[in-house]
Amino acid sequence: MKFTVLTLFPEILRAYFESSIMAKAVEKEIIAYDLVNIRDFAFDKHKTCDDTPYGGGAGMLMMPEPLGLALDSVKAYKKHVVYLTPSGKTFNQKKAQELSQKDELVFICGRYEGIDQRIIDSYVDDEISIGDYVMSSGEVAATVVVDAVYRLVEGVISKESLEEESYSDGLLEYPQYTRPAVYRGMAVPEVLLSGNHENIRKWRLEKRLCKTLANRPDLLMQARILDQLDSQAESMIETITGQNLQKHLPKKKRCRIKPNYSNTTGD
Repeated sequence: MKFTVLTLFPEILRAYFESSIMAKAVEKEIIAYDLVNIRDFAFDKHKTCDDTPYGGGAGMLMMPEPLGLALDSVKAYKKHVVYLTPSGKTFNQKKAQELSQKDELVFICGRYEGIDQRIIDSYVDDEISIGDYVMSSGEVAATVVVDAVYRLVEGVISKESLEEESYSDGLLEYPQYTRPAVYRGMAVPEVLLSGNHENIRKWRLEKRLCKTLANRPDLLMQARILDQLDSQAESMIETITGQNLQKHLPKKKRCRIKPNYSNTTGD
């Protein structure tokens, strides 16, 4: 898979593509990338890429000519183009999975007040927002989307590592522990040291349900609507909340997720 990123500040993204798991994926040729500096397509000696918006208003807008030429240089009209913008559709795991199936993605990193609408009308396939807030850097937003997408490409991360992650099946991930077994008086739950894989599985499911109920009850409601929860999960929810979830989801305070380290049998 290839990521092509059009940006005014390629140095912001270069460090990301040259580090950690991404660097290994690039070395293995599972992932390829190209950072295109939009300023290289500007007309004047100052490499101007922005101007005041028609109709007035605060701020500057990215001009269509340099950006359009940059898009043409990578044959963006033949590829899937993503524009990062606060006014786009909210990014989620489902969208990350969808994008991970593409052979190549082209990202436009906006700056200032955004980009000329004519570029969006001519080239953009997806307008994506990473959340209900405004950032000055489209590069940071692009990095978020790229990071969520590339790890889903086959060969980057093992399939087993992805199966029980948050959002993989409508639930958040269970708590995790590593050495030492006791840290500042807090012991790892005994069930995780038992070697009983079935008890560990049930403990993890219960913790996933409890955490989702506490932090993201909307996800749990959606999982139930989509019939993603089996009878064991439904039974655990009733035990955790003390009520039948068929009627309504419990309030956050009904689910206690803070671990009790004085009694950590877990089963």
